[in-house]
Amino acid sequence: MPVHRLNHAVLYVSDVERSVAFYRDALGFRTVMSFPGAAFLQAPGSTNDHDLGLFQVGADAKASDAGRGRVGLYHLAWEVDTLAELERVAGTLAEHDALVGASDHGTTKSLYAKDPDGLEFEVVWIIPAELLDDAARSGRSTIRPLDLAKEKARYGADTRGGVGISVPAA
Repeated sequence: MPVHRLNHAVLYVSDVERSVAFYRDALGFRTVMSFPGAAFLQAPGSTNDHDLGLFQVGADAKASDAGRGRVGLYHLAWEVDTLAELERVAGTLAEHDALVGASDHGTTKSLYAKDPDGLEFEVVWIIPAELLDDAARSGRSTIRPLDLAKEKARYGADTRGGVGISVPAA
């Protein structure tokens, strides 16, 4: 059987307690296990054993220079169920001075943020399969600024995203 989805990610961080507090306060993750220098977090609503592992490398660790002349991971993407939740997360990330961008990719509506170590992540809402149209599909070839009010008017604030794409259709 082929690989069918990402189960969890593990990040090296300078201060594990600071990172736990950020992921808890900004995205609602909860600690499921920890020991000195490491923590394992679960996303709200997840059934995974853990979704994010954090390993402390110390305050003297240099920032990642991946993408600036070196290979490495660009970002992780966390999915939300509704545009209302995406809007709520945008506000929370802004309160934490973590929000660095918001983009409309046609079939996905995305926020971009950085954690306390400057590691980038995305929070995304995916248009459900039954609502995909030619306009959304053609939008995949360009990146536009995200207009959440417009997207909520078009798709509904509480429409469950990803159905038939990342979430099985019932």
